[in-house]
Amino acid sequence: MPSIREFLERKPIEASAPCRIDMGGTLDLSTFYLPLHHLAPCTFNAALNMRTRVRLLPHLDGRIKVSSRGFEPIDVESRSAPFTSPVGLMLAVASYFNIDGVHILIDSASPPRSALGGSSVAAAALVWAISKVLAQQGRAMPSPDSVAALAHAIEQSIAGVPCGLQDHLAAVYGGVHGWYWTGHVDDPGYVRKTIITADGYSDFEQRLLVAYCGVPHVSKDINGTWVREFLAGRHRDKWERIVQHSRTFIASLAGADDQGAVTAMNAETDLRVEMTPEVLDAMGSRLVAAARRQQCGARFTGAGGGGCVWAMGAPANIASLRSEWLAILATRPEAALLDVSVDPNGIL
Repeated sequence: MPSIREFLERKPIEASAPCRIDMGGTLDLSTFYLPLHHLAPCTFNAALNMRTRVRLLPHLDGRIKVSSRGFEPIDVESRSAPFTSPVGLMLAVASYFNIDGVHILIDSASPPRSALGGSSVAAAALVWAISKVLAQQGRAMPSPDSVAALAHAIEQSIAGVPCGLQDHLAAVYGGVHGWYWTGHVDDPGYVRKTIITADGYSDFEQRLLVAYCGVPHVSKDINGTWVREFLAGRHRDKWERIVQHSRTFIASLAGADDQGAVTAMNAETDLRVEMTPEVLDAMGSRLVAAARRQQCGARFTGAGGGGCVWAMGAPANIASLRSEWLAILATRPEAALLDVSVDPNGIL
């Protein structure tokens, strides 16, 4: 049977997966959803057409190379691959499959470290790409749930902090979903609910804006703070209210209740800012304030601390907000309004 390198010399393999915007994040960590399971915690995400593409190319036997925009390339012996490097997650995925002789080329349409779930998306796409190669050797392709679970398990094993699962699920399924974290140990532990079907994407996109603040995010510090504080018994009341706001947001969005969704979104953001003001930098704070002036909801993506802010509201309000956001973003050269739409597809 040919090696991975020999196979890739004949036929390079590609895979891709979408990034996401989200609300209610952190509730997908078992640290939170297990103690709060009686409240039926849930998170929301919408997959965006800014996809992360992974291409597998042949490389030297015994070595792994990773190239990704925004990071220095790394070329290492597979047996001593450093999982602590900025692309350590990709090396850890390759090590799980015990492959070498491969160059992993990652190309993301979203800005690097934009808090759109990029690393988790890349991990899911890489699991899918490697699975395509192994399928040529007779192995069965995994299910989307299995891809998400494996990518999440590998990421959490090297992250040093608890990791959520919703980013991986958005990557493998695409679309617009609510994820209800049941805490059951004899099943995947979540229930997927479609919030907007494909025929409603265009309408949702008219109610949506996504802006990159021009500053890369570092989610470990903020997520770590939330975890430590929660474990210590602090802010439990706020997390209970975050659960309720997330549930209300999803129900309002599914019921085409713009005002209900906006109110819940802003209330959830306020609670996060109370606990950790650093979730919004100066640019993010200006964007959120502008959204509220236009009767829209606004929230940072992921754990905040830089990256992106997204807004939703009635189409007329979003149209007004677009002009205001463009003026604010123009004050920082790296910042930009992103051209996004809902991606109906997950891993490809």
